[in-house]
Amino acid sequence: MALSKIQPASIDLTANYAFTGTNSVSTIDYPEKKLATLTASSSATLSFTSSIDSTYNIYKFRYFDFHPQNDGVYLSFQTSTNTGSSYGVTVTSTSFVTLHNEADNDTHLGYTTSRDLAQSTSFLASTDGYGNDSDQCGAGELFLFDPSSTTFVKHWLWDDQTYNNGNFSARSFNAGYFNTTSAIDAIQFKFSGGNIDSGTIEMYGIN
Repeated sequence: MALSKIQPASIDLTANYAFTGTNSVSTIDYPEKKLATLTASSSATLSFTSSIDSTYNIYKFRYFDFHPQNDGVYLSFQTSTNTGSSYGVTVTSTSFVTLHNEADNDTHLGYTTSRDLAQSTSFLASTDGYGNDSDQCGAGELFLFDPSSTTFVKHWLWDDQTYNNGNFSARSFNAGYFNTTSAIDAIQFKFSGGNIDSGTIEMYGIN
């Protein structure tokens, strides 16, 4: 008995899909909305003190062309439960880094104990120093999950990539949780020393 060929259904690979029920798929727009943009110009800090509320389940912060005033500094952030009156929510975190230099003779992959925190109220730092040469900068994304929950702690994921002060491509992976059941409603970014000479950071809400 000969078997006939079954032709697969045509699928638009350029579209976005999401499950809407049992065994059904429909096309939707990606549920991400830009809420605010901050641009640094010799700025000591960049802070989002509004629009972080129960409207969205996830908040994403996307930054690029971050250039420090000082050499060898670390980009850092902390959150607030009082709309930015103070920053220092108790946090526990982990961090590891990958490195590869321009000379192609030095690489590294490892956990960075010096950059993790345990029940600390300090600012969280990226794991390798930003360079301040004219062409050096950094970029990355930070995700903050359900910051308005008054039941659970607040998880976050941070992916940071920089052309560092040792002429390395340095990518750090950082994660943790803010150990509070109070709603987080503000976030601040700064370098460990000196100003943010230039750079842009965007805040998005994701359902």
